[in-house]
Amino acid sequence: MKEIQKLFPSMDGNDFQREELLSYFKTILTKIDELKDPNKLTLGEMPDYTEDYYNRVIQKANVPNKGVSMEEVIQKLLKLVEGHRYVNRNYVANAAPLPNIASIIGNLVMVLVNGNSLWDVEGQAAATAEIEVTSMLSKLVGYDESISAGYTTWGGQGAVFNSLRLAIARYAPASNQHGIPKNLYCFCSELSHYSLYKSVEATGIGVENMIRVKVNDDHSMNLEDLREKMEQVIAKGGVPLYVLATMGTTDTFGIDDIEGIKQITEDLERTYGINSIYIHADSAMGGMYTFFNDYDFESNPLRFEDRVKDVLKSYQQKFKHIKLADSMVFDFHKLGQTPYISSLFLIKNRENLMYVDLDAAETPYVGNRGYGSYHTGYTLECSRMGSALAIYASLLAFGIEGYQELLANYIRVNIAFRETLTKEITNVMVTNEVSPITTFRFYPEKIKWNDEINGHLTVEEIMEINQFNDEFAEVIGAERDTVFFGNTKKQRLIEAANSNKRISVYAHKFFAISPYTTIEEVDRYVGFLKEHLEFFLKTKSSNNLMLEI
Repeated sequence: MKEIQKLFPSMDGNDFQREELLSYFKTILTKIDELKDPNKLTLGEMPDYTEDYYNRVIQKANVPNKGVSMEEVIQKLLKLVEGHRYVNRNYVANAAPLPNIASIIGNLVMVLVNGNSLWDVEGQAAATAEIEVTSMLSKLVGYDESISAGYTTWGGQGAVFNSLRLAIARYAPASNQHGIPKNLYCFCSELSHYSLYKSVEATGIGVENMIRVKVNDDHSMNLEDLREKMEQVIAKGGVPLYVLATMGTTDTFGIDDIEGIKQITEDLERTYGINSIYIHADSAMGGMYTFFNDYDFESNPLRFEDRVKDVLKSYQQKFKHIKLADSMVFDFHKLGQTPYISSLFLIKNRENLMYVDLDAAETPYVGNRGYGSYHTGYTLECSRMGSALAIYASLLAFGIEGYQELLANYIRVNIAFRETLTKEITNVMVTNEVSPITTFRFYPEKIKWNDEINGHLTVEEIMEINQFNDEFAEVIGAERDTVFFGNTKKQRLIEAANSNKRISVYAHKFFAISPYTTIEEVDRYVGFLKEHLEFFLKTKSSNNLMLEI
């Protein structure tokens, strides 16, 4: 057993084993740093992903009969890291973070104490951090911290699923024993994340009972369409159970009017005598901008430029009403710059948890003991990682002002990118409002965006432009280790001149997600696009000429 014991941290905190562990950490950090190149997006060279790449991995994989040395373990791990994307100034594709140092330390503490957040007796550090973070964020958004609750879960998807579970159980408390009623309906924007789609599948509500609501030009939910569709459900005997208010859509950062949604639900509740409709704010993408809810834009203590200030002030007007939601989520592993997974599901009224909490008799090894006072039997997980420690460390290190400066920079960079892009490239159209994300669409010749959004183009014409953008995405995607842009095949839905079916719009994405993405880098981003677009157009022109011959 002596050899086996060497594979574990010390029991007594002795110097030798601590130094040995630190040496392993130092080796890994040093070797990863040696793979970094500020002009590339990958750590070292990207693997050759042939069609049989993973089949070859499968064939070679075996558990060794005898354990190998720690040096070999580290060598094998570092081999896996080679070619991995690294979020530096070249990554502008999506909401994948560069974890900040405080959060990495918080994660390390989590791993070293290895607490289970299920129960404070097993995970006191994480449990205390979870309670403290819940209080911090409740105060930030305007919840009463004395009655709110929160717990870490598996991302925005986990928050959507848990909130829907709460909504069902609140409406039909017996559903946990007898199954859900068959007449429940959920509502979401047609641009909302697919989390609700997956959740209505998993809960048994069914996808047919998920009603998609049209969006406005700013990509927010159209409230007239919401009211109309909810009244249609009521008229046929259905129950409007749940509304997903998206506070920052994945592709365009559209922000739903949660105050307007709340007014509609309350009006319908009074008019038709129906139960309270649950509202969940899917703030996975945009929730960090609640850090500006109390910012004084008149005195502007952080001296934000006027254009940046105007955008942030408009966000303040939208996010200050998020407290009207029954629940929300903070995905710190997006704009909060923490490691995966560190999401906090925040609930306005902790009494709602009683509808989904387990009876103590069902958890005889934890819930009915006479010691320990924090037992999260209401979570879908039993074992839960203590990711609240990473969130806690980040909140302490950045503070409100630190996050405000970081988030404002994303807006600043996007404004500069939009201006430079449209100045340098004549056949491109920016297709969303200023946010941490810029979506843009290229055209083979002249811009036809107004014709597209006004329904003047045919399905065939729209799809031809879509194909042009899809093919160009492949061209720049092949060099994603240089600059990695994002793309989407559903930036929005538009009408076509010759069809009743609405058509998806393909677009490219510029997503500022790294503190190293600054306005000084903007010319390089646009130059990369311009150079590759010129090459792409020449190639297509040559191919068309060959086809004609």
